[in-house]
Amino acid sequence: MPSADPILVTGAAAGGVGGVGGKVVGELCRHGVPVRALVHHDDDRATALRALDGVEVVVGDLTRGADVVAALAGCRRVYFGMSPSLGYLEAATIMAAAGLESGRLDLLVNMSQMTVSQMSLTSSAESHQQRLHWLSEHVLDWSGLPVVHVRPTVFMENPLFGMLAVASARRDGTVRLPFGTARTSPVAARDVAAVVARLLLDPSPRTGRVHELTGAGSRDMTAIAAEFSAALGRTVTYVDVPYDEWVEHDLEPLGLDPHLFDHIATMARLHGENRYDRATDEVEDLLGRPPLGFDSLLDAAPD
Repeated sequence: MPSADPILVTGAAAGGVGGVGGKVVGELCRHGVPVRALVHHDDDRATALRALDGVEVVVGDLTRGADVVAALAGCRRVYFGMSPSLGYLEAATIMAAAGLESGRLDLLVNMSQMTVSQMSLTSSAESHQQRLHWLSEHVLDWSGLPVVHVRPTVFMENPLFGMLAVASARRDGTVRLPFGTARTSPVAARDVAAVVARLLLDPSPRTGRVHELTGAGSRDMTAIAAEFSAALGRTVTYVDVPYDEWVEHDLEPLGLDPHLFDHIATMARLHGENRYDRATDEVEDLLGRPPLGFDSLLDAAPD
């Protein structure tokens, strides 16, 4: 087990996809480890974190050096994650600089995404957010800090599935997405958070590693619609929608900010190009159990 020093968890109350930071806090609390939860806003989510035993909540901005230095004080292990943002690279760079200045870190677990493994300096098909993740990994590696990168393929809770697919499945028994016959392997945020906690609790962490996390297998949307059918107890079918039509009629009404809109739209396009046809055993290897399925998403999503 790590020392009694608190583990810093950033994005602990973020409303991003799956709320991984908050789930990491919960996992660490269950192991009786002291946690310092960094939140951006002191709201009801921060109040809920304060109610957990062993959790210290601090309010700060990941793009403000003074806030990050103060949050890191006394910590040896850190989980760095942040909702999609134009300031993502700035935040990662500040975290790297603050970690070096502290001189105490023995592990930094960085939340990235699997698309990074298919990118290069000159690739241009990816979203701005994916490019920021690629650059952030490089900055953290160049810092020389003891870093482990966690790269989920795509979260089940991503708006593609957690909002749009769930809503249409419940509304009219369809899953409307522009993926064609491409395959994908979504992973549950709960599994990703459990992996992050497992890495943070490792008494002798192996740094310099990359963990690529997927669901139980890569399959097409017809197979995923069948999983929705089994979970809901009624027939759900996949409807392959032309990409431009899907963007206009399904994605635009969500009212996402331009940066996030670009990211989700790009992920949909890359799905159609079969960029998410990936499968690994890392979730089961690290957690000792199979990855969660779409039934866990449907059970958690409001009717």
